[in-house]
Amino acid sequence: MQKRNYQKELDRILENLEAGGRRPRLLLHSCCGPCSSYVLEYLSGYFDIVLFYFNPNIDPPEEYEQRAGEQKRLIEAMREKGDLKGPVQFVRGTYLPARFYEAVKGHEMDREGGERCWICFRLRLQEAALAAKEYRCDYFTTTLSISPLKNAEKLNEIGTRIGKENGVEYLVSDFKKRNGYKRSTELSAKYDLYRQDYCGCVFSKRERMKQQKNLVSESAD
Repeated sequence: MQKRNYQKELDRILENLEAGGRRPRLLLHSCCGPCSSYVLEYLSGYFDIVLFYFNPNIDPPEEYEQRAGEQKRLIEAMREKGDLKGPVQFVRGTYLPARFYEAVKGHEMDREGGERCWICFRLRLQEAALAAKEYRCDYFTTTLSISPLKNAEKLNEIGTRIGKENGVEYLVSDFKKRNGYKRSTELSAKYDLYRQDYCGCVFSKRERMKQQKNLVSESAD
C-alpha cells in the first residue's frame, strides 16, 4: 500500500484556496517557537492564523513558561521583520499538567515515539479542535510534524479523526518536507530563539539525559 504524501495533499488544498480567492481562519497548535517559525512563515500566506499554545506535557513549569514567552516573542518579531504575510493571533491555553499525567498513566515506561506520545498527540489535538470551534476557525492543525522525530502519518490520522468527531476540518501536513525543519533552524538562529533539547515531558527529558550519559561514558572509554 502506497504511503500518503501529505505535503502534496496540502499543496492541492492551498492551490484550491488561492484559485477560489479564499483566505480561511486556521487554528495552529504550536509546541514551541522554533517548531512554529517555518510553519508561520509558510501558512500565513494562505490563512488568518490563531496560534494556540497548549502543552500540558511540558515539564517543569519554568520550561513551559519559557517556551510560551519565546513563542509570543517570535510572533511579534516576525511581524516586525515582515516574515508574516497575514494576521497571527496568539492564544495561550491553560497549563494543566495533571491532565497529561492522568492520560498517560500506565505508559510511563513506553519508548519515546510510542503509544504514550500518541496519547499526548490526542490530548493536545482534541483541545485544539475545541479551540478552533471557539475561535470560529475553518481548519486546525499542529506544528508537531515538522520534527524529524514525529510520525506525520500518526499525527494526521489522529488529527483527521478528531476533526470529524468535532465538526472542524483538520489540515493535513508534514511540515518537515521540502526542508521545513532546516528552515525552522535558520529562522531560530535569525530570531535567536531558545531551542530546547527534549520534546517537553519528563519522560522525554529522562530519555535525553540517559542518551547524554551514554555519550559521556562512551567518550571516557
